[in-house]
Amino acid sequence: MHSPLNRDVPVYVAGHTGLVGSACVRLLRRRGFTRVVTASSAELDLRDHEATAGFLRRHRPEVVLLAAARVGGIAANHAAPADFLSDNLRIQLSIMDAARALRIPRLLFLGSSCIYPRDCPQPIHESVLLSGPLEPTNEAYAVAKIAGVTQVSSVRRQDGLPWISAMPTNLYGPGDSFDPERSHVLPALLRKFDEAVREDAGTVTVWGTGTPRREFLHVDDLAEACLTLLEHYDDDSPVNVGTGEDLTIAALAELVAATVGFRGRIAFDPRRPDGTPRKVLDISTIRALGWAPRIGLAEGLRSTYAWYRGAQEVVVR
Repeated sequence: MHSPLNRDVPVYVAGHTGLVGSACVRLLRRRGFTRVVTASSAELDLRDHEATAGFLRRHRPEVVLLAAARVGGIAANHAAPADFLSDNLRIQLSIMDAARALRIPRLLFLGSSCIYPRDCPQPIHESVLLSGPLEPTNEAYAVAKIAGVTQVSSVRRQDGLPWISAMPTNLYGPGDSFDPERSHVLPALLRKFDEAVREDAGTVTVWGTGTPRREFLHVDDLAEACLTLLEHYDDDSPVNVGTGEDLTIAALAELVAATVGFRGRIAFDPRRPDGTPRKVLDISTIRALGWAPRIGLAEGLRSTYAWYRGAQEVVVR
């Protein structure tokens, strides 16, 4: 069993400019960590094995939080599966190989709930990993993340390093990508409904049938979960991190519409893919460690929308 981290040890957050990494940096600094190590993609290409190894040798972190990844929604995954597979494999291998060579004692690899089979019992328990076929729309990304989980467990067995993995559900919050071609469903809907209000559109069309069910976790809650796991979890099994609650995409669209003030018609396009029918996580493992989500979806949507509008105003200026 791990123990609380010394606030003066160097902690490397890989992917600190992204949604997850930025939330982890905010939390670590708020909790008094004095040596948070970061590097932007302009400073360090994590796909470069030698450059990454050199960076870790220079900074000698005692903790690595591996939040770096190439991410995107259904459209992005469908358009560039080879890129998602290659980039994520290289990022993971570069960081973990370097961390292994240095025998860095604590590493948390962040995967994704998409690693689980498309059709499996709900809520999804960690034990169903590799028990069935993946969802085709994000198979390449999922395979890369499964490789990361396998690498963590392999290092544990071969080298005795107590590394761990966490599998977050669908995330949202400040720092998310609202790019119409690459974003996930929640930020995509926020942008779409916001634009509809500003253009005085009468109808907003949502991809798919609206029937799939999804679970959403605020990224600040995930950051809290990451620290909880680093300090209190030491086991080979990946740990689910979510809310344990889900809703239909249709219900999510209605909630987003209410958040941004859209009063028109919501239509659905069944020609577009739905993805996995349902995906909600069993979070009993991390709940047993004392963690629980604190930010409700309605509250989180309001704050995320406020952040998005603020970011838009900065761009306009």
